[in-house]
Amino acid sequence: MVGKLSLTEFHDIIKELTEIESELERNINTTMWISDPHGAGDRFTSILKGRFGLIWRTAQEALSKNFSNEKLDYLDQVIQKERYFTTEEFSLERQDVIAALVKIIRYKVEDIIDFDLVRSSINKDLKTVIENLILNFHVPNIIYENEIIADRVIAALAKIVKQVILGQLVVLGDVFDRGDEPDKILRILSSREIRPYVKFVWGNHDILWMGAAAGNKSLIAEALRISVRYDNLAFLERLGIDLEKLKAFAEKLYPVGITGLFKAKLEISKKMEKTLAMIQFKLEEKTIKQFPELGMESRLNLERLAGMMKRGEVEGLTDTHFPTFDPENPLELTAEETDVIDDLAKQFTSSLKIKELMKYLFEVGTLYHINNYILNIHALIPSTEDGKFDKLFGKRGRDLLDHIEKMVKNVGKRYREGATQDPFELAVMFYLWCGPKSPFFGKHAMKTFERYFLKDKATHKEKTLHWGENLKKKEFMDLIMDEFGAERIVYGHTPVDVMKGEKIASPDGRSINIDGGFSEAYLGRGHSLIYTPYSLYAIILPSLDEIREAKHANLKFEEIARFDKPKKVKDVYKGSELARRRDDLMKKLKTYTKNPV
Repeated sequence: MVGKLSLTEFHDIIKELTEIESELERNINTTMWISDPHGAGDRFTSILKGRFGLIWRTAQEALSKNFSNEKLDYLDQVIQKERYFTTEEFSLERQDVIAALVKIIRYKVEDIIDFDLVRSSINKDLKTVIENLILNFHVPNIIYENEIIADRVIAALAKIVKQVILGQLVVLGDVFDRGDEPDKILRILSSREIRPYVKFVWGNHDILWMGAAAGNKSLIAEALRISVRYDNLAFLERLGIDLEKLKAFAEKLYPVGITGLFKAKLEISKKMEKTLAMIQFKLEEKTIKQFPELGMESRLNLERLAGMMKRGEVEGLTDTHFPTFDPENPLELTAEETDVIDDLAKQFTSSLKIKELMKYLFEVGTLYHINNYILNIHALIPSTEDGKFDKLFGKRGRDLLDHIEKMVKNVGKRYREGATQDPFELAVMFYLWCGPKSPFFGKHAMKTFERYFLKDKATHKEKTLHWGENLKKKEFMDLIMDEFGAERIVYGHTPVDVMKGEKIASPDGRSINIDGGFSEAYLGRGHSLIYTPYSLYAIILPSLDEIREAKHANLKFEEIARFDKPKKVKDVYKGSELARRRDDLMKKLKTYTKNPV
């Protein structure tokens, strides 16, 4: 018996089918990537205004070849500032700026769907004139001749340019540590204007702070130690973390100064750094002993230190002044250490400001993300020397990543609800930060203890495991692509210095490392990756000096792939899902008959 559709259902199917067919023929949205900003808030904000170099490149594509680099530089600045201005060196007439901005918008707006998105953000007082400009209808001369009105039009058009070129922004983690404004970066990413476009993949430094906020005390000590190591006291103050008890204890322990290789510039920061380091080492080694299944026994450094001190073998140490360290009970916190870390833990887990930042990371963040057949991950997929997926927690490959993501989400859910944490899953957050098989780390060990206290620099080296070498093997790349249904992998975590001739992409373009040392603590430059319907390319981001001097014409590009014809939605994974939905709807039309009117 043939079923019947109501007239409403029939029309709904027709409507959805036509919308799907239209969507399949649309060009893919432009996707941008950025990785490892490490707290460089001002730099992140400055470069985001230029959409990580995309504004300049899009203007170059949209405008005449006669549009010089000097004009492109100027127009780029107008768009970033969202206002008209002139300089002694160079400027364009308002009418020319309006015409150029309209050309860029027309270049990016494909159809009525794009145009409706533009319409929704136009100021009411300019709505008609802006729509007529974009649609190439007549507009009154007053919009060019009256400076006040022309400036308003330019500001509105510049804002629209920023909107239409931003399809998706993929952030490959490590917002925290080194720089002092990770909170600023997260506020921008979670803002109403930017949040809808962002896909956030966790990095190891984000995991560190997420685990700390959830109550892992060794990670609390470590997150604070890194913050004071870089003298980021103002950042901790903004979070509402009161360090007075820690400061008083550190001053009491080290009244005349610090011995050992501690990096902080401020004397009080250096004292807190050493105090927190000893608390951190004791707590994390307790975790290692409590959960032997993590397989981190080789990191029990305090027991080795106790043996060296008992035997008087201290010539290899950079420091022998450990007032809170008992060689007979090397992992035991003193009463005052316990009081300090309990106070800090209470502050960390109850801070509303930290909770606001962590809410975004736990809810929005993921361990990996796939879009347009591109696998996005912060660091790596655990692998063996012979190019196979390595086993952790009894799982490998995609199953392992999904399992880890579920555990992290569990920790986040309990944290947000104020529920008691599962001790093992909280310990896993520590392992994800620095464990050898962690998909966030990728080295045989984190050598913080050795760098602080051992003279032999050979002991400081953190040996990279197999990821980098395996990526050079076709068989391993094929394994990844088959496992995740992808064609390329994009990752960060380890800076690539293009100024030394290092390449962002592999020769075949299947593996792409976009960590360019964004923060001043690294290379102070960074990369962005841009995927348009026409090409895939990397932009070597400018240094701070280049930003100040606005030398955008000197941007360096590394082209990875150019497409023979524009990539359509039907060519990517989203298109395959839409096609399946279309086929289902077509079957309904063929199988059912509509009711008579």
